Amino acid sequence: MADTIELVGVVGSGLMGSGITEVCARSGLDVVVVEADEPAMERGRRRLEQSLETGVRRQKLTRDEAEAALSCVRYSTHLEDMADRALVVEAIIEEARAKVACFRRLDEVVESENAIFASNTSSIPIMKLATATSRPEQVLGLHFFNPVPVLLLVELVSSLMTSDEVVDRASGFVTGTLNKTVIRSKDRAGFVVNALLIPYLLSSVRMLESGFATRDDIDAGMVEGCAHPMGPLALCDLIGLDTMQAVAESLYEEFKEPLYAPPPLLLRMVDAGLLGRKSGRGFYEYGRSAG
Repeated sequence: MADTIELVGVVGSGLMGSGITEVCARSGLDVVVVEADEPAMERGRRRLEQSLETGVRRQKLTRDEAEAALSCVRYSTHLEDMADRALVVEAIIEEARAKVACFRRLDEVVESENAIFASNTSSIPIMKLATATSRPEQVLGLHFFNPVPVLLLVELVSSLMTSDEVVDRASGFVTGTLNKTVIRSKDRAGFVVNALLIPYLLSSVRMLESGFATRDDIDAGMVEGCAHPMGPLALCDLIGLDTMQAVAESLYEEFKEPLYAPPPLLLRMVDAGLLGRKSGRGFYEYGRSAG
């Protein structure tokens, strides 16, 4: 039944939302993107255009393919424009109350009885989002990874209420239509990847904070000694330190284990707006903010 999902909605056009929009549009799907306001909508539109232009420049797609993808996407500031969607992917801020409110509203406006409601959350329990709707059996997690057009992995997270049919349809869509790889996870904070990754990244922050080693030596140690493509502190910057904090707090709230607690240095950097690549400065400097 994966081929029945042709109308896709994406709520949010930040880094992840734009990436999800791009892979859907490049698969020839009809995509509606909803943002909170006009400036955010225009930033999302530019982000998509720039990503597709990069793809053309790097010869990953042709000019015709890029233009065809753009023609598949419509932007809006009205959630009511999701009414006819067969799949809606929420990709807004990693904050539980905001996501719950979004799912509650989507439940009101999406008219299709068989619509799938998905969250790109990296840590928030799916059950918390599902119970905000009148159809929790149709809610699951589809956690993409940044950069979405490049990385193949998608974590599919089902709650205790998600129906087997919805899981199968969503899995078929991701593998058959988007040509990505699915791994399945139980509905626990962090799912598979972040439950393993976040403690490692937090350890690197604690190591820097304690003066045990320098930033460059920590990252070089993992790149040159363990053949990682990127050091942990550089990866923190890529993920975004605010996202790191949110995921860490979600993990700590669920498991109450010290290795999940965000270090003071991370908290102070977030307070200061030093969020990594997205703000132009984190553990490294990147010049002007990408917005």
